[in-house]
Amino acid sequence: MSTFAVILPAAGASSRFKDKHYKKPFAPLANRAVWLHSAERFLNRGDVKQVLLVVSPEDREDFDSRFSSNVVVLGIDVVEGGQERADSIERALARVKPEIGFVAVHDAARPCLADEWISRVFEAAEKSGAAILAVPVAATLKRVKGNQTIEETVPRAGLWEAQTPQVFRRQLLLDAYAKRGGFQATDDAQLVERLGHPVSVVPGSPINLKITTQEDLRLAEQALKAMPKPKFKGPAHPFADDDMWR
Repeated sequence: MSTFAVILPAAGASSRFKDKHYKKPFAPLANRAVWLHSAERFLNRGDVKQVLLVVSPEDREDFDSRFSSNVVVLGIDVVEGGQERADSIERALARVKPEIGFVAVHDAARPCLADEWISRVFEAAEKSGAAILAVPVAATLKRVKGNQTIEETVPRAGLWEAQTPQVFRRQLLLDAYAKRGGFQATDDAQLVERLGHPVSVVPGSPINLKITTQEDLRLAEQALKAMPKPKFKGPAHPFADDDMWR
């Protein structure tokens, strides 16, 4: 059986979330922090041997005060991120156990993830070395000028919206980061593409949304109600009905 580590980046600024109390990965969603919903989708899989959560150094003290018990109980490794997203992933990569063969990167702010989608993208990565979840673009796309007028309508044929998890053979992802230089990729697949290695696309779902705004949080709450709940061998957190853990 192939083995996987999962990196959950949660070190962003959350500038569009506009909540003075929480950054988006740490906001309460259906009585549990957003990042915990994301982590739980991987924690009870037999092929996942390590889960790493990346937080901003400026958030570390507050994170520990809220979630240190969860981290211990769930066996999650916490990594302090860098200035840019790619810097954060690179720091987490350095902490992946050497015996693990594949690395999955999944946005901590994507809590609506089904086990079936994880299995499909894991299997695709085992075959090709690199695979991501994505959905075909359905909307009409407009390129807009600086004065907020339409410049052109962009053909959507062949366009897909990338999602996560994005999964790679470990050495391939290490090579991609080693050769990135100062390039700031918007996702990990872009770095692998720059190596010339093909990346497989696995159909995902619009339900696998990334929380960016308060409205997204409300949509995610409704989506979670329709999704199968992850099953655990032990407690998901140490204070089952206590708001203190959030």
